[in-house]
Amino acid sequence: MRIQTADFEVGAEIARLTAGRRDIGAMVTFTGLMRADNAGQVVAGMTLEHYPGMTESELERVEAEAHARWPLQASLIVHRVGALKPGDNIVLVVTASRHRQAAFSAAEFLMDYLKTKAPFWKKEIAADGRAAWVDARASDEEAAGRWQRPPAREG
Repeated sequence: MRIQTADFEVGAEIARLTAGRRDIGAMVTFTGLMRADNAGQVVAGMTLEHYPGMTESELERVEAEAHARWPLQASLIVHRVGALKPGDNIVLVVTASRHRQAAFSAAEFLMDYLKTKAPFWKKEIAADGRAAWVDARASDEEAAGRWQRPPAREG
């Protein structure tokens, strides 16, 4: 798990995570990119903020929860902070397991958490220079709600 201002290269991150591994049968990757629009409004940029120390602890906790819920061989979360512009990478989630269903489910779980509960604060800057803080969408909250029930460990 890393929080950083620098960009990341998806292929290089996957190569590092899987180097020398022969126990992985499935890998799911999700890369979130900054869009140039939100709800029909042109977005010129975004600033992502976090609380150093607390954010890392929370991401480590939720990543450990994913490993407790599903039989993962490996996982990775890379999340950027700071100033971003449309087209920039924001987040990378990689989950690896012996079987695809565990990898898919764990990746969805991690992304739902990142979109709704992770201690990041997002401020979008409109094309006219106005800035506004962004809340989680109701649809994201609804998607995250499915993880409240006890998990059935898949294998």
